[in-house]
Amino acid sequence: QVQLVESGGGLVQAGGSLKLSCAASIRTFTQYTAVGWFRQAPGKEREFVSAIRWAGGSTYNTDSVRGRFTISRDNAKNTVYLQMNSLEPEDTAVYYCAVGEVYYSGDYARDGSYGYWGQGTQVTVSS
Repeated sequence: QVQLVESGGGLVQAGGSLKLSCAASIRTFTQYTAVGWFRQAPGKEREFVSAIRWAGGSTYNTDSVRGRFTISRDNAKNTVYLQMNSLEPEDTAVYYCAVGEVYYSGDYARDGSYGYWGQGTQVTVSS
């Protein structure tokens, strides 16, 4: 059983920064294990934000956050981070981390690729 615990959300002014953490209790990693960040704003569908392949550290980002958000991992702590800079009101959402086995690069953005999800952390960006 995989458990994911997100933290680091909060209220920040536009232009500010937040760093989200996702602590994962994963016993076995494979070359396909990936951790993704998704977000869901009120009244909108959940959308992909960023993902990292655990083995090798390859990263994938959606266009709207490229250059502003950075995903990284700490192998020793089994933790994935999402550093969010230059935040905009449009970034306001509940952010979820998820773990899955992702075999193709095109599947990183599909929430169906991830079998385990955290409880989410609220990020609110005021204008």
